[in-house]
Amino acid sequence: MNRLTRLLSLLLVLLTFIVLPLRAQDQPPPTDESGLDAVAGTPIPLPTRGARPASFLIAENDRAQLHFFFQVLPQGTTDLMRVVGNDIANARALFLGDLIDFFPIEDDFYGLIATGMEQATGRENALAVYVTFTDGTRATLEANVEIVQGSFIRQQVTLAPDKGYLLDTETEQNELARLESIISGYEQERRWDETGFQLPIPAALTSPFGAFRTFNGTLNTRHTGWDIRTTLGQPVLASAAGRVVFAGTLPIRGNYVLIDHGYGVFTGYAHFSTTHVTRGLDVEKGQVIGTTGDTGRTSGPHFHWELAGNGDWVDSVQFVEMWVP
Repeated sequence: MNRLTRLLSLLLVLLTFIVLPLRAQDQPPPTDESGLDAVAGTPIPLPTRGARPASFLIAENDRAQLHFFFQVLPQGTTDLMRVVGNDIANARALFLGDLIDFFPIEDDFYGLIATGMEQATGRENALAVYVTFTDGTRATLEANVEIVQGSFIRQQVTLAPDKGYLLDTETEQNELARLESIISGYEQERRWDETGFQLPIPAALTSPFGAFRTFNGTLNTRHTGWDIRTTLGQPVLASAAGRVVFAGTLPIRGNYVLIDHGYGVFTGYAHFSTTHVTRGLDVEKGQVIGTTGDTGRTSGPHFHWELAGNGDWVDSVQFVEMWVP
């Protein structure tokens, strides 16, 4: 009898751990639109900016040096360059057809280098850095950047019949073209501060950046950001200080906000139920810009967060973890 009592007590304890969290949320923890649980290996604590890494010399002349903070550049990632020297007025790079302006921090100049998730891999990717000195003279530092294959998963996604109209290829292409016309812009103003960037919701990551997705067995696409586990009406925070350059409704992203942080860095926030900002508004890091919802191409409470660098969608989590001055 005592043994039976102990077994019943143990069963009650187990039920307490299982049932109480569900009651607290009134429903099982939601997943992303693919129905996936949180990504295995989501860091605990959640991603935050790392310590400053060591840089190494990659090119130099008698007045300036170019340093990299990376060895190779995987598809869909961002990293950092630094130009040091005496009497430097400014620096600008040309890489993969894009101009990259360096921003000054104390006596050094830093530039963000990024590559899209579909960029061809290879060792011979020419980088030219044009340095202008205070006396008006110029110098060029040249190097090659090796681009390596990124780590991307494949997903089968099922969308409810009432949102099947959002599986139109032209609808998706038009939305991307509209956003890419904005993220290709470039403001020479560093709006983020020395604390870097943060997750907009401090919760588990679900569907990862760059995933090859097939919707309802018909539409093949790529995931331009990360999904973060959420419930309806949860506050969404600005990842860093910046200026709102889009606040409106899009077919796939639903109620959407896009923030320009300067020097080619933009963060996007999708599927809001309510939006608390308007275009042209300056926001601070951690400011509430809206609440999570179920608008756009979703099948339940859903939050999609993306980041662009130099006109390409890049891994937003990797960017948060990167040391940026």
